[in-house]
Amino acid sequence: MNNNRALLVVIAALALACGFLGYQVFTQSKTIEQVETANDDLEMERETLLFDLEKMRFSYDTLKTENSLMLSEIADQRAQIDNLMTRVKNSNWSLAKARKEAETLRTIMQGYVATIDSLNQLNLALIEENEQMRDQVETVEDRNRKLQERQENMEAIITTGKVLQATDLQVVGLRIMSGGKQRETNRAARTDMLRLCFTLMENRIAEPGQKTLHLQVVTSSGAVLQPGTGIDPNTPAGTPVSATRVIDYAKEQLDACIFFTPPAELADGVYIVRLLEGDEVIGETDIELR
Repeated sequence: MNNNRALLVVIAALALACGFLGYQVFTQSKTIEQVETANDDLEMERETLLFDLEKMRFSYDTLKTENSLMLSEIADQRAQIDNLMTRVKNSNWSLAKARKEAETLRTIMQGYVATIDSLNQLNLALIEENEQMRDQVETVEDRNRKLQERQENMEAIITTGKVLQATDLQVVGLRIMSGGKQRETNRAARTDMLRLCFTLMENRIAEPGQKTLHLQVVTSSGAVLQPGTGIDPNTPAGTPVSATRVIDYAKEQLDACIFFTPPAELADGVYIVRLLEGDEVIGETDIELR
C-alpha cells in the first residue's frame, strides 16, 4: 500500500517536472523567435539606411557648382557619408545615431541644393543681363561707327567742296609782234605763248583769300612742258607744272587767265591743257597746233 502511494508521488513529481520543462522550452522558443524577428527588423533597418545613404551619396555627386569653397565642403560631406556607410555595414555604430547623423547630412545637402539653385538662377539672370548689355554695346558701337563714317563722308564732301571749280576754259596760241602786240595763232612754229582763260565758279564753302593756280601743258607723249626745261619725259617728284598764278578769291565768280611761254619752239600736235589747284585738276581743255 505504501509502495503504491510512493510510486504515485514519484509519477506526479515527474509529471510536474515534465510540464515545467515543457513550459521552459516553449518560453525559450518564443524568446528565440522574438530575437530572430528583432534581428531581421534590425537588418532590414540597416539595409534601408544604407540605401538612403547611397541615394544621398548619388545626390551629392550630382551637385554642380563653380564655387571652389562649396566644392570643398561638398567633398567633405561625401567623405562623411562614405565613413557612415562603412560603420553601418560593419555594425559598429548605433543605428539610432547613424539615422540621426544621416538626417543631419540630408539637411546640409538640402541647404547646398537650395544655395546652388539660387546661384544658378542668379547666374542665368547675370548671363541674360550680360547678353542684353552686349547687345546694347554692339548697338552703340554700330551707331558710333555709322556716325564716324558719316562724319568722315561729310568731311570728305566738305574737303572736296572747298576745291575751286573752273568753267569756260579757252586756250589759244599767241604770237608776240614787234612792240609787244599779241596776235592769236594756231601755227605751232609761230606760237610764242599759250594763254588759258577761265571762269572760277562761286563757292561759298571755300576759304577766301589767295589761291595758287597751276597750269599744265601736256604733249601727246604725256610729258608736261616746263619753263626753261623743255619736254622732260622723266618729270621730277611732285606735280610738274608749266606756269603758276596767285589770285585773290572772295568766294564769288571770277574771270582770270594764265600765260605760259614755251622754252623752245612747239611741235605740231594736240596739247592737253589742265588747270590745277594744288594737286586737284579743276578744269581741262586742249588745243591743236599745226
